[in-house]
Amino acid sequence: MFVIKHRYIFFLISGLLAMASIFGLFKHGLNLGIDFTGGSLLEVEYIDSRPEVAAIKNNVASISVVNFGTVSVQPTGDRGVIVRLRDISEEEKQVLKTALAGTSSAASALIEKSFTSIGPSVGKELARKGLMAIGAVLLVILCFIAFAFRGIYSFKSGVSGWKYGTIAIITLAHDVIIPTGLFVYLGHFYGTEINALFLTALLAIMGISIADTIVIFDRIRENLRQNKNDKFEDVVGQSLNETFVRSFNTSMTVILALGALYLFGETTTRDFALALIAGMVTGTYSSIFIASPLLVVWEKLGRK
Repeated sequence: MFVIKHRYIFFLISGLLAMASIFGLFKHGLNLGIDFTGGSLLEVEYIDSRPEVAAIKNNVASISVVNFGTVSVQPTGDRGVIVRLRDISEEEKQVLKTALAGTSSAASALIEKSFTSIGPSVGKELARKGLMAIGAVLLVILCFIAFAFRGIYSFKSGVSGWKYGTIAIITLAHDVIIPTGLFVYLGHFYGTEINALFLTALLAIMGISIADTIVIFDRIRENLRQNKNDKFEDVVGQSLNETFVRSFNTSMTVILALGALYLFGETTTRDFALALIAGMVTGTYSSIFIASPLLVVWEKLGRK
């Protein structure tokens, strides 16, 4: 009952985090990677020791025959680097490799691991389809929960099935907005980019979060069947007490695994792991401290 009793404190915490995320999104915007804006990504590995990142950038900037524009250099592994820049041709790529090598020949200094080039139109199409995928997921979840909980109103709950679905969508928006806000500030202050992996992380967060929310909602439904004469607020509080340990332990298990991936994994997967960690934390929080208390608030408003 602690969660239900102090629900407005938890609403305030989520509201402040969501407002900070939305403020950052409008003020700073997303630092989109080449997956969405278009450009080239070159990964190389030095045969000997890797130069300092500052030295690599100076070598690229010193090239006079080609203007590469803004170049991002990210170390990976012990001897590799990932270079992000505008869309370049094959000839420009060879010039870039020579600059990265810092010698007259790149062949003797480094090995090309991968090269990806994405046009601006492809990036815009990927962003459009990603937003469509998120919208489709939200719509399907709303319809599914409304159908699955269609008979719950008959248990004198005061809350119909479609309201359960609406609250689930509100919590999912909460779980997407806050991790996105985190990456907005990371992008503004540290240059962290939003790429296709981040979009994948958001979809994964939505799936994990809604599963946890449905488990709690289902327990509320079962307890409403068995305790038809109890107050709705008491039934929700009892259901939270019965599922709290399960939700917390499940989330902590996943977060610990993701933490290991973030600390010891490759550089290219760290942002993905961080997005999932942020999503797991906000998803668990919203399932316990937001979704069920919102049911109580809506039920009280319905009775009034």
